Amino acid sequence: MEIQPATGKSLRHAPDNIPDELADIIEYRKSGLSLNHVIGCPLDCAYCVRHLFANYNMKRPHLVMNDEDAVKRLVSHWAFQPNITPIQVFNRATDPFLPGVKDHLMRTLELLDARKLTNHVLVITRWKVLPADVERLERLGHIRVTILVTWSGITDKRLEPVDSTIAEQSLATLAVHAKRTKRILYWRPLIGGINDSDHHIERANRLAAMADATVFTGLFHRAEIRDHLASIGAETSYVQTPRRKILPQELERRVINRFSGSALFRKTSCGVAFAHGVADYNGHYGIREICDICPASQLEICANQHEQPDKNRMDEVLKIAGLERQNAIMSDGYISVQNSEEQQRYYIQHSMCYQVHDRALPHHPNRHGRAEEGWE
Repeated sequence: MEIQPATGKSLRHAPDNIPDELADIIEYRKSGLSLNHVIGCPLDCAYCVRHLFANYNMKRPHLVMNDEDAVKRLVSHWAFQPNITPIQVFNRATDPFLPGVKDHLMRTLELLDARKLTNHVLVITRWKVLPADVERLERLGHIRVTILVTWSGITDKRLEPVDSTIAEQSLATLAVHAKRTKRILYWRPLIGGINDSDHHIERANRLAAMADATVFTGLFHRAEIRDHLASIGAETSYVQTPRRKILPQELERRVINRFSGSALFRKTSCGVAFAHGVADYNGHYGIREICDICPASQLEICANQHEQPDKNRMDEVLKIAGLERQNAIMSDGYISVQNSEEQQRYYIQHSMCYQVHDRALPHHPNRHGRAEEGWE
């Protein structure tokens, strides 16, 4: 396949004094090994995770390194496994379909595809996906690309200046033109009292008809985000600043009860797996209450693959991740470890399609990995 050169509006190189978290362009997140060699975004979503990296005020996208070097660094990362490790591109500090950024997105995807990798690649956007973009995506022949179109229906411009109709049109464009490329309605962030009305839910129902799957989730309400929301007079009703997303129990129940589409998921990887007709690479099937809304066809696929990891394989993976074997406890649904970091847990999880939890950060029954606020 021909790899097209970057064209259009060129990006400035990032300054030397960017935070260390952004200078390190690879981060392991739950939905994949995240590649972020472009940083900076003008969209000004007030709840953006860029607050956590002291990067919110960089409104113009900047290039940390070129696409070729970034891809080489990705595939040589200690945790990268060909055809196994899920990948995310530009999901931390920019929007991948912004002018200028889009050229680097496409070239990065083409460089990965040229290696004949079949890894999942997740691309999250709330910006404009055009027919020409989809045509270029459809030429990819190996990597399994999923476009997650972020939509919230929020109309308060202090929280979200970007009109949600842009995401709606992008989803419609993908619905008309995409075949191999999968599309997900990424319904987020759901915020109690902000965008949880019956009108919002009914609008999501209509949009879901254009998607291969719908994933819904809540709000990161870290201290930096809370403080910014307060500074612009757009506070939420939430009190806590937990490490997990807030999605109150009553709101989750209303969404599930009123959703009329065919495929609604609590977890990103579950929606991606359903869209591609494969088992969930995060192994959520081991935590069965997460799966109680999944289509029967997907449950069957995940059940057929779900099995306790082989002891020798688990020993091998734990060693690569740098965790002590004697601290790992196997159960029917997940592996319990201690003194671990997120990237270690996610590497093990993706290697074996089996949930991995740290005992210091327990997953409470029936809360589905949500923050405590709003749950009984």
